[in-house]
Amino acid sequence: MATEKDEKGRGQRGPSSLRERFALSVLRAISWLPLSLVHLLGVCVGWLMLKIPNKQRRNALINVRLCFPHLQAAQALAFRRRSFLEYGKTYSEVAYLWLRPTRKVLALVREVSGRELLHRDDGRGVIVLSPHLGAWELAGLYLSAQGPTTTLYKPQPELDWLIREVRGRAGAELVPTDRQGIRKLMQALRRGEYVGILPDQEPRMNPGSVFAPFFGVPALTMLLINRLARKTGARVIFLFAVRLPRARGFHIHCLPAPVGIDSEDEITGATALNRGIEHAVTTCPEQYLWAYKRFRRRPPGMPKLYQGPL
Repeated sequence: MATEKDEKGRGQRGPSSLRERFALSVLRAISWLPLSLVHLLGVCVGWLMLKIPNKQRRNALINVRLCFPHLQAAQALAFRRRSFLEYGKTYSEVAYLWLRPTRKVLALVREVSGRELLHRDDGRGVIVLSPHLGAWELAGLYLSAQGPTTTLYKPQPELDWLIREVRGRAGAELVPTDRQGIRKLMQALRRGEYVGILPDQEPRMNPGSVFAPFFGVPALTMLLINRLARKTGARVIFLFAVRLPRARGFHIHCLPAPVGIDSEDEITGATALNRGIEHAVTTCPEQYLWAYKRFRRRPPGMPKLYQGPL
C-alpha cells in the first residue's frame, strides 16, 4: 500500500483477528482503485441498499419525512434515493481517504471557502465542528494539516488501531470521549490550538445533554461544545468537505457558528449548535448521513420513531 514514510504512527500495530485482516485486505484493494471507480462502487452499494429491505433504508426515510415535511411522498423517496447513492460513496471512499498517501488525499481538495475562519491570530483556540456530511474523514485530515489539532473520537471494537493511525497521520492527537479526553480538549484550546468534534452524534442521556430542535424535531444534543466555548473563549466554526460531481475532488466549506452557541443558557447554546448543523446540511443535503438514528431518544411522552416495516 502506498504510504508516506513520515506519516505518524504508521506500521506500529496491525490487525489482531482474522476478521480485521480480511477487512484490511478489502480496504487496501479498494484504495488502489481510481476515485471514479471507488465512487462507482459506492453507487452500486447504495443502489443495492435501496433495493434490499433494511433498517438504514427505513430510518433514512423517517428522518427525511421528519426534517422536510413539505416534501410530497414521491419527492421524499427521490431524495432518499439520491442520498443513498451518496451514502454508498461515503463508505466506499473511506479506503481511498485512509490508505492513500496524505499529500495525494489533500490534493483532492479543489477549493476552500471561508478559509479565513481558520485563523488563530488572536491567540484563541478554535473549536472546529465537522458533521456527518460529505467526506468527514477528509475534513478531519485537512484540519489537522492546518496546525496543532486535538480530535475527539469514540474508540471502536474493530480496526481501532487503524482509525487512530489514519486520523492522526497529519499530526492530530486523538483523545477518547471521557473525562481525560475532555480535559485534553480544554488544554488544547487554552494553548490556542484547534479542537475537532463531530457535533451531531447522539450523546448519552445525562447532565451533558439537552433536547433542542434539529430541523424542528427535538434531538438530544451535546452540551460539550457550549461548555468548551464558554470556559475557554474559543471561537466555534463548522468545516466539512462536499463531494464534487464526477469524482473531481472535494470542496471544503468553513462556516461561522450561529450567534448564541456559547450562551450562558445551555438550551440556547444547543439550539444554536443544531441551527449551525442545519446550515451546513443545506449546502449539500443529499450528502448528509440520513440513515443515522438522530432522534432515537425522545422527550418524555413522545413515541419512538425507528420502528415499523423495513
